[in-house]
Amino acid sequence: MELELRHLRVLCAIADAGSVGRAASDLGYSQPALSTQLQRIERFFGRLLFERGVSGATLTPYGLEVVAEARDVLARAEAIGHRRAANATSARPVVRLAATNSPVLPGMVTRVRDRLPGVSLTVSSVYASSAIVELLERGEVDAAVAADYPGSELRHSTALAHRGIVTEPTFVALSARHRLRHRPQLALADLAEDAWFVTPDDGAGWPGVFYTACEAAGFSPVTVHQFLGDRQQLLSMIADGLGVSLVQATLRTIPEVLVRPLSGTPLWCRYVLVWRRDAVSGEVAETLFSSATAAYRELVAQSPHLRAWAARTWSVAGR
Repeated sequence: MELELRHLRVLCAIADAGSVGRAASDLGYSQPALSTQLQRIERFFGRLLFERGVSGATLTPYGLEVVAEARDVLARAEAIGHRRAANATSARPVVRLAATNSPVLPGMVTRVRDRLPGVSLTVSSVYASSAIVELLERGEVDAAVAADYPGSELRHSTALAHRGIVTEPTFVALSARHRLRHRPQLALADLAEDAWFVTPDDGAGWPGVFYTACEAAGFSPVTVHQFLGDRQQLLSMIADGLGVSLVQATLRTIPEVLVRPLSGTPLWCRYVLVWRRDAVSGEVAETLFSSATAAYRELVAQSPHLRAWAARTWSVAGR
């Protein structure tokens, strides 16, 4: 067979879903058909790309390399396609959306495009929420999904408006072989001696809120690895026991990595929709917001660790 873009999309879909079955559902294939497709792709490469088990499919070290390259090729192909599409969509109104590392983005964008077919939506990935606000203030983007933290809310001029999408607890990811793996929830102080993977300054309060929480728990992290990269790579390092990391509550994990809530919920993160009042109409802003909240509800439905935490928390609160 000849390797095609559709084969690369299959590999990325399986890597993102964590199982052939979930990827098949996402792509509209039957599971046997996608399994056969994967076998053909692996024969092409001559090596296994995924380890299959009862709990899902995880990338082999060689598979990690292939999928990283596949993502790059697909991104380049998409950029080329945008050049062609630009001529066809030049007459359509454009909404330039910037977004930080938010899990709601894929589902949000899909819904916006379905609900506003007459609007051309472009998306830019921007890590720092402070940089997102600057882009909005300068008029370089029209709307954005940013993040902030209770007590450290985003500040902006009156030219912008904002609306909170969701405020969620921050969880911790650890190896399935971790010494505390049997605990349903962990105190932050329990991890005082662990190495931490911590993402860089986002200009909105992170990682300051993390270090403040550690100080309140009576310790300062011994080892901190600054990390801003591929999620699959981070999960692989956590699975190998190289450290733990604070993660989004809706993180879709792999079998070798556990996600646990923190007792007392010392850390929260808010995702917020921000837009320019002069560039985004009320109808478009409402569609952006409703699409983001619907995408988040879907993520919650797919996150057993978040649903379990919510059930315990609401049960205790209701007593």
